Amino acid sequence: MSKYQVVVIGSGPGGYIAAIRSAQLGMKVAIIEKYDVLGGTCTNVGCIPSKALLDSSEHYHNAAHTFEEHGIATTGLKFDFKKMVDRKNGVVKANNDGIAFLMKKNKIDTYYGLGSFVTKNKIAVTNSKGEKQEIEAEKVIIATGSKPTNLPFLKVDKKRVITSTEALTLTEVPKHLVIIGGGIIGVELGSVYLRLGSKVTVVEFLDKIVPSMDEDISKELLRVLRKQGMEFMLSTKVTGATVKGKEVTVTAEDKKGAAVELKGDYCLVAVGRVPYTEGLNLEAIGLQLDEKKRIPINDHFETSVAGVYAIGDVVRGAMLAHKAEEEGAMLAELIAGQKPHINYNLIPGVAYTWPEAASVGATEAELITKGVAYKSGKFPFRALGRARASGDLDGFVKVLASQETDEILGVHILGARAADLIIEGVVAMEYRASAEDVSRMSHPHPTYTEAFKEACLTATENRPLNM
Repeated sequence: MSKYQVVVIGSGPGGYIAAIRSAQLGMKVAIIEKYDVLGGTCTNVGCIPSKALLDSSEHYHNAAHTFEEHGIATTGLKFDFKKMVDRKNGVVKANNDGIAFLMKKNKIDTYYGLGSFVTKNKIAVTNSKGEKQEIEAEKVIIATGSKPTNLPFLKVDKKRVITSTEALTLTEVPKHLVIIGGGIIGVELGSVYLRLGSKVTVVEFLDKIVPSMDEDISKELLRVLRKQGMEFMLSTKVTGATVKGKEVTVTAEDKKGAAVELKGDYCLVAVGRVPYTEGLNLEAIGLQLDEKKRIPINDHFETSVAGVYAIGDVVRGAMLAHKAEEEGAMLAELIAGQKPHINYNLIPGVAYTWPEAASVGATEAELITKGVAYKSGKFPFRALGRARASGDLDGFVKVLASQETDEILGVHILGARAADLIIEGVVAMEYRASAEDVSRMSHPHPTYTEAFKEACLTATENRPLNM
């Protein structure tokens, strides 16, 4: 029986990073993956494939709607959806191969099959053929991620009523895609198919979209997506969905209790994700889940069973790939005796619509709830020379700073390349910079980053230079 210092169950961002960092620190490591490729949800049916399709659909959308104003003729423009999907699959495979290479490079043994506990130090691995082997571990890291949440009153058949997993493998562009849930997954996948010609209707129980983000982001993104043609039914409660042939009928109630009925050819259920722990046989080691199906851990990621740890989507906190990565690296370092830390307040969130939306730190509502005295500075992309040159005029940068010390408490961006721009806010807040500190840094001109500087100027002394 093979013996390891660390065995990681799950090869998503948290798992494979935990394995690599453990190996870098001199430990003998194995990783177990249920499926026949590495990378978990993010690489195979999440972050990577969705961004590949978002990029392809955005190229087509721009060619169809914005190239002409740049003097570029696109007569006879059309798209090949199969080729888009093939390209997406190629991107995913390249990432799969890259992770497999990293395992070999770091001398990490890879086991393909379902990993389950026999004891806290013995793991059984059952492959797709039903063959079983056991390995021993001094430490075990559970990094099995999450799966889409299902509604108990609505059956997902994975053909017409689908989750995000199936939405990334469709063989046709929907005529009318009804999306249940206006969170980040819903608006991202809605954007893909809207750009390719689908009618997209988003049904959201709350009175706003992307509710985890600042209220101003939510309102402006709603306006922009509606301008693009996406339809929204807010404050609406879905009650069911039935399939007849190629038609899905979604029933709902609006905020006044009136019945609503929508007919489409596909219905995407995008109401969140739930931790995935099936098949781990946690009962064998006496490990119990909390009320949200998460694995309880202490501040060092250790469960109630000594030597068994958990990270990523199966534990508390935001279900984000980069959060899982940070936890994977931190846990490996803790096991090695180091003293790393994570500032969870500085884990950014991103919606890869266009314009993109990104946030880090406190929202305005959170500061109000906590009674924190703050000031706000906002600068619109429309006032930037770079945005006018590219035609990306929608959106803004919003900076929240302490009224007393001017320390930046939150940064919220809606606009071109917001996903990349947000890191400036993360770095500033990591080093506890004030809004004035950032406003006195030289930002290259013309760039989108100037909006961050101008928002800081507005927050500090209400003196933007270009508005």
